[in-house]
Amino acid sequence: MLLEARDLATLFYIAKIKEYLEKQKTPPLNIAITGESGSGKSTFINSFRGINGSDKGAAPTGVAETTAVIESYPHPNHPNVRLWDLPGVGTPKFPADKYLERVGFERFDFFIIIAACRFKENDVKLALEIKRMGKKIYFLRSKIDSDISNEERGKKHFNRQKTLDDIRENCIKGKYTL
Repeated sequence: MLLEARDLATLFYIAKIKEYLEKQKTPPLNIAITGESGSGKSTFINSFRGINGSDKGAAPTGVAETTAVIESYPHPNHPNVRLWDLPGVGTPKFPADKYLERVGFERFDFFIIIAACRFKENDVKLALEIKRMGKKIYFLRSKIDSDISNEERGKKHFNRQKTLDDIRENCIKGKYTL
């Protein structure tokens, strides 16, 4: 019986060592999701993780400012990957001039800036600061479906493909201003 307990203990420690070594192969990856309030940051996090806003552990979403506290969410298949839901930049609680300091940008590995409808001044300011820090930035344009719907309602001769091309061109032009 004593031999069996020792064997079980050995197996347990071997499993723990293997687990530790696996973690060393996959270092943590902290991805900051930022942008203005209402741009769809929390919705993106839920979609990226393959869950709905009503699922347990989902990032809260809403039509009013929802994210007031910085929160991290693990990817379900890659626990070393954490998506950080940051409050919206340029709100009364997180004014643009104090945003970087309050959020602590230095702790993140790279950034996804989400912009709804158009890239705005706050998005450019964030991107320039992230670039200055020498970190990677990815831009994501959200709510394109709303833009297409608005464009369709406002034009007699609506062309969906032309609208998508215009949006794409606008995003590309914005990228080169950085």
